[in-house]
Amino acid sequence: MSSRILGLVREQVFAGMFGAGTAYDAFVVAFRIPNLLRDLFAEGALSAAFVTVFSDYDTNRTEHQTWQLASNVLVFFTIALSIITILGIVMAGPIVSLFAPNFAEIPGKVYLTTKLTMIMMPFLVFISLAAVIMGILNTKGRFFVPAMASTFFNLGSIIGGVGLAYLLPRFGQPPIVGMAIGTLVGGILQLGMQLPALFKTGFTFRFHLNLADPGLKRILRLMIPATIGLSATQINLFINTNFASSCAEGSVSWLQYAFRLVQLPIGVFGVAFSIAAMPVLARHAARKDIQGMRETLVSSLTMVFCLTIPATAGLILLAEPIIRLIFERGAFTSIDTTATAQALSLYAVGLFAYSANKILVPVFYALDDTRYPVIASFIAVIVNILIISATISSFQHKAIALSMSCTMLLNFLILSVILFKKMKGYSIAYLLKGVFKICTATTCMSLLIVAARTVFASWFIGTLLQKASAMLFLITSAALLYGISLYFLRLPELTEIIAKLKVKFIR
Repeated sequence: MSSRILGLVREQVFAGMFGAGTAYDAFVVAFRIPNLLRDLFAEGALSAAFVTVFSDYDTNRTEHQTWQLASNVLVFFTIALSIITILGIVMAGPIVSLFAPNFAEIPGKVYLTTKLTMIMMPFLVFISLAAVIMGILNTKGRFFVPAMASTFFNLGSIIGGVGLAYLLPRFGQPPIVGMAIGTLVGGILQLGMQLPALFKTGFTFRFHLNLADPGLKRILRLMIPATIGLSATQINLFINTNFASSCAEGSVSWLQYAFRLVQLPIGVFGVAFSIAAMPVLARHAARKDIQGMRETLVSSLTMVFCLTIPATAGLILLAEPIIRLIFERGAFTSIDTTATAQALSLYAVGLFAYSANKILVPVFYALDDTRYPVIASFIAVIVNILIISATISSFQHKAIALSMSCTMLLNFLILSVILFKKMKGYSIAYLLKGVFKICTATTCMSLLIVAARTVFASWFIGTLLQKASAMLFLITSAALLYGISLYFLRLPELTEIIAKLKVKFIR
């Protein structure tokens, strides 16, 4: 939660200082290149494959063998990712031209984007190692410190970036270069702040590189199909960036600001549940406990739906007031607010599916079968191209947000059906019963928002204090009504959490 809120603060800083134009468009594309590789190699394929194998070692091997595997993985990927980083710096110009060919129509935009890409490429190494260490800590049952690590990334980006953005123009550099260096500082902090917790688990680093290590080979074997599958997601990002760069000036920025808001519930709920569930699923798999995996999967999906379905409704109904409150100041205009809100509403449609996929994919890793996420991802690429191609001339940047939601929904349907067959069933009735209760409570909440939105209409376009007060009151009231409705509908997961909280506070 703190990480995502600071992420929003980071975007507010960008919106106030740079608005939605050349500088921020260039930053978004430049950051997307190492970030794309990070999603591909680190927090995606590497993280899931490592947790699966490391959990198996932690359950069935000696402590020495487990830590030897960790050291070997850290050394191997430090070297491999450093080579990729150097290649990325050398090839920055052609890569930028490939991602955003229409940037060449605006003088200096390609040069600026290339420069920012070269600065931020080393981010890949630091953030990937941070993901491996997070996997170790999660497997050892430690979640708070690695979850807080991304908060330090945002702190480094904000404090270091803003400070350098004001300092560097004195040396002839544009302010956005300072934000790029701040991103690199944030990546270093995200890695560094996890190290004390890592050594407290008993880990002792030894420079150990053994390419024949069975554990490393198994991780790479799991990573290959997973990387191919994730490459489909990155191809979608590449396609979307390419299409967005051909739309009106600022389209890349509008989509980025909107997706940052959608990432708040995805990060807090989808990613958080995925991180918590992954070691549990891997442990069940190591013990061949399929029933335990079924129960963990269904319960995790129910909780994700419980949190993301009302978030979807809230983001759609309050898109424009939220964007106006958070971003509309400085260089960010009312036109930017309208365009960003349109993208946010369409992104929000696929929010629950995007978050649910974060739960479904690790189950395939735990079952040592990554073929189906690969197939589903490439189907999504084809559908994405078809939808955008058919709608972009009419919808412009909105077509990209719409397409992403559609492909996430399709991905969710494919993966859930295949997983049902692979696991020889899981409790669909239990899941649907939970979704019915969640949708009923969400409907009650939505009716309140619609009624209150009319009452507070003048406040939503008033002073900053009025906008903030109206939004705080409305969100708090809606959340309370939703929680109370769900409590009386007796959703089992919510009832269990409340019971545990009562025990904790009574003690």
